[in-house]
Amino acid sequence: MHSPPLTSGDLAEMRPLREVFPDLADYAAKRKRGQRGPQKAQTKKPVTIRIDRDVLASYKATGPGWQSRMNDALKRAAKSL
Repeated sequence: MHSPPLTSGDLAEMRPLREVFPDLADYAAKRKRGQRGPQKAQTKKPVTIRIDRDVLASYKATGPGWQSRMNDALKRAAKSL
């Protein structure tokens, strides 16, 4: 679904972000487009791991979120150690 085109009346009523949301404008100015905001706490550690091709293909075949599902399976396995 797309937004309707802006009318000249819409454009006349617009105000700068800094005027409407000054705190948000300061925050937005510090970040680049698409950049994530600060994390409250580091929850995951990036690692390099070698996985059998068939195992990786099976997880990827389940679609988006496969990394989280793999993490959950590893977490369950770690609890049983």
